[in-house]
Amino acid sequence: MDHTLLKQFVAAGRELHFAHAARSLGVPRSSLIAAIRSLEAQLGYPLFDTSASSTQLTPEGEIFLVDAERQLDKSAKSAAASVAKPGGKAKASKGKGRAPAVKGQSKPGKRRQSR
Repeated sequence: MDHTLLKQFVAAGRELHFAHAARSLGVPRSSLIAAIRSLEAQLGYPLFDTSASSTQLTPEGEIFLVDAERQLDKSAKSAAASVAKPGGKAKASKGKGRAPAVKGQSKPGKRRQSR
């Protein structure tokens, strides 16, 4: 199961409002709805009740929401555990690096010698 699809479904399932969920995720509402439809097609059952006047989860959607939240929490914990711990060998600073050479201009950091 795609991590972004789960994340989008969980946001929509918590908000129960597609526009608010899309705004909180920073994606267009149409993209969020398309992602939810794609997820429903993969699962083979509807997650949201489209016949209701307001956005509601189906019973299968409520069960899947709990499962998706668990999966996201589990993946977040494993990602946090895999982060490298601080410490180790210190590295020397190598300065700012080289400036690009521009034809017709003096080199940076070098002064012209006087005669």
